[in-house]
Amino acid sequence: MSLRINDTAPDFKAETSQGTINFHEWIGDNWAVLFSHPKDFTPVCTTELGAVGALEKDFAARGAKVIGLSIDPAESHSRWAQDIKDVTGADVNYPIIADTDLAVAKLYGMLPAEAGDSCEGRTPADNATVRVVYVIGPDKKIKLQLAYPMTTGRNFDEILRVLDSIQLTAKHKVATPANWKPGEDVIITGAVSNEEADKIFPGYKTVKPYLRTTAQPK
Repeated sequence: MSLRINDTAPDFKAETSQGTINFHEWIGDNWAVLFSHPKDFTPVCTTELGAVGALEKDFAARGAKVIGLSIDPAESHSRWAQDIKDVTGADVNYPIIADTDLAVAKLYGMLPAEAGDSCEGRTPADNATVRVVYVIGPDKKIKLQLAYPMTTGRNFDEILRVLDSIQLTAKHKVATPANWKPGEDVIITGAVSNEEADKIFPGYKTVKPYLRTTAQPK
């Protein structure tokens, strides 16, 4: 299946390094970040899982839960966690889905239906497309999806930045410009008339008739 922004994130039941979960139930009223991996004990993914471990409190401060996925058993995930700690100094306190039958990867379109139904005998190259980040809202809708090649480690500071933008723009009639960082000026959306902007965003700046900026709403 092909997933798009604002589609409902497919629900599933799966084993994880912290027990069985039902995904939508696990998300609850929170935001969620799901990031997937081709196999355990792969070098780039080892650094990524550690990076997320170090940032877990930053995600939690934004009301977001994090969860990994890898095409290997939960027991393997638990052993991998020690390597991640050794390499990065960070603990993996969040769950990692054990997608041993490839069901979640297929459900999210990361692997084709004909990929089989077992992780046994598969190499990281066989699962190269299982390198996606999803940001999912409390409404269970997909707000962001980014796919990365195996050789490029993901920038989770950028995922935090995007999460800040998504949460801000969900509450206010604004958008964020290129390379925006929290605290910087934002763009007033086209759905807001100039008369309404005068009331909501007094003192806003008109750069072009279609581009109006204002201080970030509190």
